[in-house]
Amino acid sequence: MRRLFALIPLLAAIALVVALAWPILEGRNPQELPSVLLDKPVPAFDLPGLEPGAPGLASSDLAGKPVLVNIFASWCAPCRAEIPRLQALAGDGVTVYGLAYKDDPVATRRFLADLGDPYERIGVDRDGRTGIEFGVYGVPETYVIDGNGVIRHRHVGEVTERVAEATLVPLLKELAK
Repeated sequence: MRRLFALIPLLAAIALVVALAWPILEGRNPQELPSVLLDKPVPAFDLPGLEPGAPGLASSDLAGKPVLVNIFASWCAPCRAEIPRLQALAGDGVTVYGLAYKDDPVATRRFLADLGDPYERIGVDRDGRTGIEFGVYGVPETYVIDGNGVIRHRHVGEVTERVAEATLVPLLKELAK
C-alpha cells in the first residue's frame, strides 16, 4: 500500500504534463487565443475622445467598412513597437481606430506625440470597461471589424509586418469585397 501512495506524486506530475501539452498535441497554436466574440457584433460602447472636444469612439463608428481597432496603452512596450506598422497600414488606406486602455490621457497624448498617431479616432477607456467587454487579455490587441460591425479576427500582441501582411491586410481586403 505504501508503494501505491509513493506513486501518487508521479502520476499527478504525468497528468499535469499531459494536461498542459494536450492543446499542442491536438495541433492547436498555443499563441492563438480564441475569442468568444468572433463573428459577433462589437460590444456596445461610447467612449470620450483623447483631446478635449475631439470626437470619441463608439461602437456605431465601426460600421460601414472593414476597420482595425487597436487596443493600446502608453505603458505597453509592444504598443510602442507596433506604432510604425500601424502608421504604415493607415498610410496604405486602412482605417485604424484606437482604444486607449487604462491609460492616463496625458500619457497617451505624450506617447502619440513621441511616436506618431496612426489612429483616425481614439476612444479613452480609462476604467478598462470597454476592453473587458472586448475580452481583452492584455495590450496590445487588434481586432478586424467588418462593415457590419462584426468582429472577424483578433490578434493578441504586437502587430508585426508578418502579421499585417499575412493576416490583417488579406482579411481586410476580403471583407471589403
